[in-house]
Amino acid sequence: QVQLEESGGDSVQSGASLRLSCTASEIAYHMGWFRQAPGKEREGVASIDTHGRSTYADSVKGRFTISQDNARNTLYLQMNSLKPEDTAVYYCAARKKISYNEYPTLRPYDYNYWGQGTQVTVSS
Repeated sequence: QVQLEESGGDSVQSGASLRLSCTASEIAYHMGWFRQAPGKEREGVASIDTHGRSTYADSVKGRFTISQDNARNTLYLQMNSLKPEDTAVYYCAARKKISYNEYPTLRPYDYNYWGQGTQVTVSS
């Protein structure tokens, strides 16, 4: 079991920055951030593996940065230049079983452990 707890969500204006944090009971092979807007499916935002390799959704490339502090068992998502379409509940997720040398994915069904989510609202 991996326990995850997100924090850092807020209501901000378009163009603002936020940093989300996820405290984990342990760092898994793949860790990721996902989001779900009302009426939409959950989608992958960014993921990272224990080698530091990362994957980003096209919609956030150049604006969001994922990182992790292994000493603190904490995952981060730095979000810059926020847009109203970034409004969603953001979830942290962990994946302990992967194929050999598999690159971190953005498929929600690949991840076994989930936090409760933190709300990010961006107004124009």
